Amino acid sequence: MLPCGPALSFVRCLVRKKNVSGESLEDSKLCRCLSTMDLLALGVGSTLGAGVYVLTGEVAKSESGPSIVVSFLIAALASVMAGLCYAEFGARVPKTGSAYLYTYVTVGELWAFITGWNLILAYVIGTSSVARAWSSTFDELLGKQISQIFRTYFKINYSGLAEYPDFFAVFLILLLAGLLSFGVKESAWVNKIFTAINILVLLFVMISGFVKGDADNWKISEEYLINLTAITKNCSSYENVTSIYGSGGFMPYGFRGTLAGAATCFYAFVGFDCIATTGEEVKNPQKAIPFGIVVSLLVCFMAYFGVSAALTLMMPYYLLDENPLPAAFEYVGWGPAKYVVAAGSLCALSTSLLGSIFPLPRVIYAMAKDGLLFKCLAQINSKTKTPLVATLSSGAVAAIMAFLFDLKALVDMMSIGTLLAYSLVATCVLILRYQPSLSYEQPKYSPEKAALAASEGESAVSESQINMIQEKHFSLQALINPSSLPTEQTATTVSFLVGLLACLVCGLSVLTTYMNHSIANLELWSIGLLAVFMTSFIVTILLIQRQPQNQHKVAFMVPLVPFLPSLSILVNIYLMVQLNGDTWIRFSFWMALGFLIYFAYGIRHSLEGHRSNGDDESCSENSGLQEKNPVEEVDEPENANESDQFLAHERTSEC
Repeated sequence: MLPCGPALSFVRCLVRKKNVSGESLEDSKLCRCLSTMDLLALGVGSTLGAGVYVLTGEVAKSESGPSIVVSFLIAALASVMAGLCYAEFGARVPKTGSAYLYTYVTVGELWAFITGWNLILAYVIGTSSVARAWSSTFDELLGKQISQIFRTYFKINYSGLAEYPDFFAVFLILLLAGLLSFGVKESAWVNKIFTAINILVLLFVMISGFVKGDADNWKISEEYLINLTAITKNCSSYENVTSIYGSGGFMPYGFRGTLAGAATCFYAFVGFDCIATTGEEVKNPQKAIPFGIVVSLLVCFMAYFGVSAALTLMMPYYLLDENPLPAAFEYVGWGPAKYVVAAGSLCALSTSLLGSIFPLPRVIYAMAKDGLLFKCLAQINSKTKTPLVATLSSGAVAAIMAFLFDLKALVDMMSIGTLLAYSLVATCVLILRYQPSLSYEQPKYSPEKAALAASEGESAVSESQINMIQEKHFSLQALINPSSLPTEQTATTVSFLVGLLACLVCGLSVLTTYMNHSIANLELWSIGLLAVFMTSFIVTILLIQRQPQNQHKVAFMVPLVPFLPSLSILVNIYLMVQLNGDTWIRFSFWMALGFLIYFAYGIRHSLEGHRSNGDDESCSENSGLQEKNPVEEVDEPENANESDQFLAHERTSEC
C-alpha cells in the first residue's frame, strides 16, 4: 500500500487544474490575424461537408421520409446546446486547445488529457476519411479509372487494411498540411473560396427544388406504397402485403423514424468545435468565437433544411439513393446539373478536410505546451507563426492512415472523441457557473494589489471563520435553501450533483438502449427502473438550479443553466451508448496507449506540476507533504515580477 503522503500527492497531480491567472488572455506566440468572417467560413466549411450531398438521401429513404426537415431541426437544436457551451468557454478562456483547455481549467489534468487525446484521434480519423472520400469522389468523375489502376498494380490483401493504397489522398493531406504550415491567413483565404462555392451550389439546389418540386411527393398514400411493395417483391396478390416504405404522408415511418433520423443527422453538425481552437489566432476572440460558433450552426441548419426539403419535393423519398442530388436532377430532367453538384461536393469535401486538419495541430500544440505531450511538438515557426512540427507530424500520421488503413471500421471512433468532448464541455459549464471564484479571471501580481488584498483578507478573517463554521456540516436545509452567494460548500455540492447527474444519464441511456423491448412491453421492473432514473435526473437538475451562480459576466453566456447543459450531456452520452462493442474495444486500445504516454511522460513534465512544486504539491518520485520554507514565501513577489517580465515577451504576434 502506498504511504498516505505520496498517494495523496499522486491524486492531486491527476486533478490539478490549469491556472492561467498569471498570463494575459491576449498573450500568444501564434499569429493573431483571423477575422470573424474567417471563423464563420471555417465553421460553416468544416460542418457543412459532404454530408449534405449524401446523408440527406440515406436518412430520407430509410428513416424519416419528407420529415427529414424535422429531423434536421431536432438535430440542430441538440447541436446548438453543445455549441452554446463551447461559445461560453470561448468567451471565458479564448486560448488554443478547445475542449482540452476547457476541461483542464475546470475539471483537472487527467480528464483534460483524456479529452485532448480523443480529440486527436477524432481529427486524425476525420482527416484521413475525408481525404479518401475526396479521392473517391474525384475518381467517380473520371469513371473510376484511378481506382482501377491502383487495384491492378497495388492491390493489398490483408485484413484491416485498405483494398489499395490511396496515393491521391496522401498527396491531398500533405498539400493541405503544407498550406497550413505556410500560414493560417493563406489557409483561411482558400477555405473562404471553397466555402463560398459550396454555398452557391447549395443555393442553386434549393432554388431548383422549389421550382421543379412537387408537393404531392410529401403526400404519397399508403395504398400506393403497398402496391409498389407488391410489385417490387413480385407478389401475385396485394393482400397481406406490408409496405417497406412506411405508411406514406409527411412522416411515413412515424415520429419514431423522425427521431431516429435526427440521431443520424446530429453527426452532420459535427465540426463547429474547430472554431474553438483558434483562440490565439483570431482578433477579439471573446466576441468572435461565440459569434462564429452560433452563426455557423444557424447557417448549416438552414442549408441542411433547405436542401433536404428541395430534395424530397423534387423526387419521391423511396427513390433516393447514395447520390441523391444527381439522381434528383435526372428525375426532373435537369441531367447536366449533376456536374454543378459534383463541383459543390468537391468544394464541400475540401473545406471539410481543411476543417479536420486545421484544429489537429493546435490541440497537439496546446497539450505539448502544457507538457502533457512531447515538448518538440510545441515549436512555433518564427516566420509563419504556426505550430510547424505539430502540423507536419499530424499531417504525416493522417496521410499514413489514409494510405494504408480501411477507415470504415474506425469512423465510429471519431464519434466517441467528439461526443466525449461535447459532454465534458457541458459538464464544465455546469461546474464553472457555480464556483465562488474563477482562477483565470485573477489579475497579474502587483505590490499594490497584494497589499490591498492582504488588508482585505485581515478584515475578512472573522467573516470567513464564521462561514467555515456554518459550512462545516452538510444539511438538507443547506441543499434546498443555500446561501445567496456561491461558497466552497455550494460549489462542492454542485460538483457532486453533476457527477451524480452523469451517472444517472449513463444508467438511463443503457436502460433505454438495451432494455427497450422490456419497456415497450410495459414490464413492471423496467418501467419502475425507468421512472426512478427519470425522477432522479429531474430532481438532480432542480437541486443544481437551487444553488447560487457566480455573477461574473462575460461576452457570451449559455442561457437556461443548468437545463440546457444537462440536456446536452443526456443527448451526447445517449449517442455514445448507441455505438457498438467493437468500437469501444478499439477505443480501449487507443486509451491504453494514451495512458502509457501520460503516466510515463506527461505527469512528470506537466507545466502545472512544475508550477506546483513551489507550493505544496509535487509529482516527482520523492514527492511528499513538505512544509513550505518561509524564505520562499518572502521571495514570491520577486518571482511573480520575474514571471510578469517573462510573459511580457509573449505578446500577440503580428503578421
